[in-house]
Amino acid sequence: MRFIGIIPARYASTRFPAKPLALLGGKPVIQRVYEQVSKSMDEVYVATDDERIFQAVEQFGGKVVMTSTDLKSGTDRCQQAYERIGGKYDVIVNIQGDEPFIQTEQLDTIKHCFDDSETQIATLVKPFTPEQGFQALENVNSPKVVVDKNMRAIYFSRSIIPYIRKGEQKDWLAMHTYYKHIGLYAYRTEVLAEITALPQSSLELAESLEQLRWIENGYTIKVGITNIETIGIDTPQDLERAEQFLAEKGF
Repeated sequence: MRFIGIIPARYASTRFPAKPLALLGGKPVIQRVYEQVSKSMDEVYVATDDERIFQAVEQFGGKVVMTSTDLKSGTDRCQQAYERIGGKYDVIVNIQGDEPFIQTEQLDTIKHCFDDSETQIATLVKPFTPEQGFQALENVNSPKVVVDKNMRAIYFSRSIIPYIRKGEQKDWLAMHTYYKHIGLYAYRTEVLAEITALPQSSLELAESLEQLRWIENGYTIKVGITNIETIGIDTPQDLERAEQFLAEKGF
């Protein structure tokens, strides 16, 4: 199978404008993401709506494609980018442009989800641990995922699912394996074209999670497990943490 990695990157951000161009260890964040993804994919493109990001990617020798400014999600940007790139690939992998420490192991895990011929879409989860405490579990910005015995997603929610009827909340993490959703997606090329043509669904609108649109329309989402905790960059404070991580790990 042939895999193409597409990294959606917007200049505008409420919490951190120009985030893709922020320097991390002397390199733009988008360059660090690109270099990590290139270790695992057959080809990699940045998909942007901003000329400044376009030029920055070209300057470090990366491949980049310009997309519309009015797209609603990274998924939509991946589809439009793929249409403009051309070529023939089996799977499109959507990598967030603010994950400079994404690991080859994680990308390989999501690729192996397609060893199952019935996989239409794939994503990753990381188990919550008792050491993280109940506060981490109830964080609405960390969507939870329930899977079936074949590691296919049943539901995603910002609420804690499942609810343990006979147990105190402080003990829930010791009583059940809860999964935190990691925002890395991969889609068969024909499936990506289909799901981006779907109207928003009621569940998606309720939870503000686009993957619920896919489930609600009957698509199969295969789930891979990672135990790697990466540092996403959403704010200037996150960038400071990333600089410290880079210095400590020599990444």
